[in-house]
Amino acid sequence: MLIVLLPGPNSLYVLSVAARKGVRRGYTAAAGVFLGDTVLLTLTALGGASLLGRSPALFDVVKYLGAAYLAYLGFGMIRSAVRELRARVKSGGDVAGEAPRAGAEYPFRKALIVSLLNPKAILFDLAFLSQFVDPHAAHPVPAFALLSVIVQTLSVCYLSTLIFSGDRLAARFRRRRRLAASLTGGVGSLFLGFATKLATASLG
Repeated sequence: MLIVLLPGPNSLYVLSVAARKGVRRGYTAAAGVFLGDTVLLTLTALGGASLLGRSPALFDVVKYLGAAYLAYLGFGMIRSAVRELRARVKSGGDVAGEAPRAGAEYPFRKALIVSLLNPKAILFDLAFLSQFVDPHAAHPVPAFALLSVIVQTLSVCYLSTLIFSGDRLAARFRRRRRLAASLTGGVGSLFLGFATKLATASLG
């Protein structure tokens, strides 16, 4: 439970989407996280994490792709925050009403890619979940499947809490552009931090 609660790019992205777009779009992003996590857990059960752990070159490829995508999302959020602040200045301050329309956003696809391009998550599944499964047991796959269901259930509860918390703030963000821009820019900066951390990660 504590590991699921640790903040990361997936949970922060879902929170930001829910705060800006509402519950429905928040769950759209969460669905991408659930699918990505399911794929990673399945690959771990099939030995994909072991392959990644034994292949530094493959690990580096996935690592840098993930870092690049997190940086791309981070810069995009910061640009969006700057546009919001400029619109606020032109309008003479925070005003009620819709913010300027931004470019198309695809929360499901973005959340899915962030989840899949996370080699540290795969290695975590191998190092943490696998220690609770006896590989010499008669049926190790059902045991791993049960652990995966527990992890996903905790994730659903956690992301749902974030989504509804974000939705409660949505009306205030829509009325106050500076507050919305601050949130978006702050999350974007955190994504740049996640990208740097992932780019410098190692198998050790």
